[in-house]
Amino acid sequence: MDTFYRVLVFIHIISAILGMGPGFILTTVVKSGKNMTELRHSYRIRHKLHIFVMVGGVLLLVTGLGMGLMHHYLFQMGWYVTSLILYLIALAIGPLVLSPRSKPVKALLASHTGEEIPEEYWRLSKVLFRYEHLENVIFLIIITLMILKPF
Repeated sequence: MDTFYRVLVFIHIISAILGMGPGFILTTVVKSGKNMTELRHSYRIRHKLHIFVMVGGVLLLVTGLGMGLMHHYLFQMGWYVTSLILYLIALAIGPLVLSPRSKPVKALLASHTGEEIPEEYWRLSKVLFRYEHLENVIFLIIITLMILKPF
């Protein structure tokens, strides 16, 4: 049983690196586009990176809950419960907040003609990126709680 728990911890850590790592640079990737061709290419790269984020995110949740089920005392630890709640909030931000704000950006990228990036994109992306930065802060708090286990 102890070996299986250690395997879960290992998978959990690797999932955090492969899943959360790319998540921290998703906004940076698309900020590099200087014209519509580059911007569209940046969003294609972003989409490919997001696949790592989704797979890593699912593995993080499954392994984290698995460790809690194996060691029930974790559900009595403040850092574990707080991390779990924050993680569920961060997961909910995706479909409830980020997706509705990314759809107009995607539509603009698909419909806009010409190479100049329209002002509308900057307005839409500013709002989207604000929420993505909020989500990154939540993930940093979770990582800090996992490392320090302060309570």
